[in-house]
Amino acid sequence: MDKNNKKKPNPIDVHVGSRIRLRRNMLGISQEKLGESLGITFQQIQKYEKGTNRVGASRLQAIASILSSPVSFFFEGAPGEDGQPAPGMAEDGASYVTDFLNSSEGIQLNRAYVKISDPKLRRKVLDLVKALADAEE
Repeated sequence: MDKNNKKKPNPIDVHVGSRIRLRRNMLGISQEKLGESLGITFQQIQKYEKGTNRVGASRLQAIASILSSPVSFFFEGAPGEDGQPAPGMAEDGASYVTDFLNSSEGIQLNRAYVKISDPKLRRKVLDLVKALADAEE
């Protein structure tokens, strides 16, 4: 096999890895901290999150436990057997919500927004963000 013909990661492995990253970011846990908890390097966590390396069942169970999540969370929205995205997912297999929550800014914005208890103030923040987005166009 030559270098230009590398095997592509399985779409399920890529999806599970992206969900690990999503959950880790939601909790504010670094790759290093997750790796330490599992007794592996952060580089291995990177490979799992990219889908380069497949996560075994026992390792996924341990990750789910550390991230206080059911194992099923990592498969939500996964592509079907035919490789097609699950219903409600974008053509590339990632929803805009997942993309948003996988970004540092998305996590920070979400954390700050949910701390606002006044519904009227939350609506004003939403209106402000919409106005800023419209100004960009």
